[in-house]
Amino acid sequence: MRTRWALKEQARFLKRLGELLARGYPLSDAIESIALYLDLDKKQEIIGCLSELKEGHPLHRVLANLHFDRELINYVYFAEQHGGLSQAFIAGSNMMLKRDEDIRRIIKLVSYPGLLAVITSILFFFVDRVLLPKFSSLFISMQLEQNTFSKILYLIGDIFPVIFIATLVSCPLFLSYYFFIFRRSSPLVQRAKLVKIPVAGKLLRLLYTHSFSIQLSYLFAGGISVLDALNLFEKNEREPFSKQLGKEIKRKLLTGQDFETIVEGFSFFEEELAKIIKHGQENGKIGQELDFYSKYCLSQLEDRTERLLRTLQPLLYSFIGILVVMLYLAILLPMFRLMEGF
Repeated sequence: MRTRWALKEQARFLKRLGELLARGYPLSDAIESIALYLDLDKKQEIIGCLSELKEGHPLHRVLANLHFDRELINYVYFAEQHGGLSQAFIAGSNMMLKRDEDIRRIIKLVSYPGLLAVITSILFFFVDRVLLPKFSSLFISMQLEQNTFSKILYLIGDIFPVIFIATLVSCPLFLSYYFFIFRRSSPLVQRAKLVKIPVAGKLLRLLYTHSFSIQLSYLFAGGISVLDALNLFEKNEREPFSKQLGKEIKRKLLTGQDFETIVEGFSFFEEELAKIIKHGQENGKIGQELDFYSKYCLSQLEDRTERLLRTLQPLLYSFIGILVVMLYLAILLPMFRLMEGF
């Protein structure tokens, strides 16, 4: 049974491998050196990897057998084609480590407000179903008007069941759409749909653009032509998206369309990518242009993620805080009015 490698462990393994390769280590020696720092189960798997490599299996296939992340395997696959193993390994692992850190931050950011939201919801249910009805009946008997906060809470209490039922109904519909329509769509159609998701779609578009441009930049820097690069994309059996993307672009190229025009037609890439490709072809430095643009996309992705994190937490706390204040006012104001009546 395979040991499960956490994403951070996968990225660190690949980063150390890239660093050792950059120092002149042969691939097998670098892997043996890294294995010394791993626990027993993972060390045995790495030793098994060495035997597979000696049998002639490519590294990306070996890592796929270890169930490494598909994005990391994609980096390894293209690195094996253009020969820049150390640079590609370090760049890919750094990106995955940053992504893992962002995911952990989002989970940490949402977990505490989420717990507060659950507690507040329980408190809201108690006030809405137990306390407020008693105050309402008392107000009616004393011919007093309900305060504004009580009316708002009653309104929220009426809307909440509707939202809850709508959520229960939409979940099976969403799952049905995902399994019977989305998953059966081609990888290109899937990504075209994903980039239409509000907020997340922009981040995904930057991610897809970064991945495509960085892989092309490595291939072009290695002296590989556009058609040969697309052939490598098409042969990537481990990544259906890359495979179909290479096949589709190559098909359109053979019909006489320009490379940048074809890329411009894909909605899951940034609009600037086509301009970068055209400019790089004109000045003969397409590899360098794409490398620079991939780093720009990555920096934009990091900036947008940071802004999203800085915005999300205050919104969550503000919503919970307003609801808690309304609950207290809905309880305290009637008590003050009753005390005035006496």
